[in-house]
Amino acid sequence: MRLETICVQGCGRPKSGEPRQLPIIPSTTFRYETSEEMGKLFNLEASGYFYTRLANPTNDAVARKITALEGGTGGVLVSSGMAAVFYSLFNIVSAGDHIVASSTIYGGSYNLLSVTVKRMGIDVTFIEPDWTDDQIHAAFRPNTKAFFGETLANPALVVFDLERFAKIAHEHGVPLIVDNTFPTPIHCRPFEWGADIVVHSTTKYMDGHSAALGGVVVDSGKFDWDAHSDKFPGLTTPDESYHGLTYTKTFGLEGAYTTTLVAQVGRDLGSMISPFTAFVLNLGLETLALRIERHCENAQKVAEWLEADPRVSWVRFPGLKSDKYYDLAQKYMPQGSSGVMTFGVKGGREAAEKAMAKFKSIIIATHVADAQSCVLHPATTTHRQLSDAELLESGVLPDMVRLSVGIENVDDIIEDLDQALA
Repeated sequence: MRLETICVQGCGRPKSGEPRQLPIIPSTTFRYETSEEMGKLFNLEASGYFYTRLANPTNDAVARKITALEGGTGGVLVSSGMAAVFYSLFNIVSAGDHIVASSTIYGGSYNLLSVTVKRMGIDVTFIEPDWTDDQIHAAFRPNTKAFFGETLANPALVVFDLERFAKIAHEHGVPLIVDNTFPTPIHCRPFEWGADIVVHSTTKYMDGHSAALGGVVVDSGKFDWDAHSDKFPGLTTPDESYHGLTYTKTFGLEGAYTTTLVAQVGRDLGSMISPFTAFVLNLGLETLALRIERHCENAQKVAEWLEADPRVSWVRFPGLKSDKYYDLAQKYMPQGSSGVMTFGVKGGREAAEKAMAKFKSIIIATHVADAQSCVLHPATTTHRQLSDAELLESGVLPDMVRLSVGIENVDDIIEDLDQALA
């Protein structure tokens, strides 16, 4: 099936007399006739359901749909986008290990890597995506276990050179993990460019209606963990908590990573999504392909209008030919990047904050990638934990306004921008 059809039918074909819509299975537990049957599930010797913290039929159906959209071999839904980022890394990184990450990423992810994981004994080196290959190679160490970035950075809108960075990661024997939230798999499929693991905040475009908090981790099934077994013993050596089972031997390269993520990280940390939330997410997924097309169409018109307005000092949007990352965006996201852009208001921070107070139909919200247009001043909200130096390193300027263009009539969006800037 093509992507648009997967969005609608990717949870499977109902049999005669079965519901067209995905059923919600709101049960925490599942009954078995014998302890032996359940014991096989606990030992990972059989597939099935026994506790929703580990697996649930509703959740799994939605995870399979997103996995199909990305072209992966396995996916796991979790409770938020931040949980997805953390799980994707913590599944293969331990105390004493090292991560290389792009500096131009979402503020919450930056804080996770710069502060929280360091408390766990994990070190992180941030690189600039525009560095030379030699500079980036120099950031890797013998104990580096992952390279992390965002296909389209939030809010810096730097386009991550997937093919280039996948090659660098693989030369050091580590997977490339990318956050693909903004383009969605409709407009960018990182696995086709060499990425190994993809994460999403499904709270954004996948849900699209500010209704369902969630995240997902999807594995390409292509990274050869066994070839680098010294780096990834959790996947390639016996796990005594499961009676000596070795994940790559039992589940293959296609299933080892996601099985470990559920059986170890999910089991012990428990940040799983609820079946009802997965159901709501699936409703959003059905219209994802339609909505992302409208988001990008509207955003292109808005960005061109802003670029021509004398009250705006600069605009960053990869769909503009003047944008630094236009060529990369055409390579990886030729149908459109997202509905998100940033711009500066002439007059600096004070002028930007004054304009923020004047919007009428565009709402101020700590959200993005929503059906409704929304706006934010990152320096005083999502990135307020960062120092001035870290703000600049993350691509956040004091006068920056982040605008998420919705699916309303584009003339109404432009008119609201016009009166606010006035």
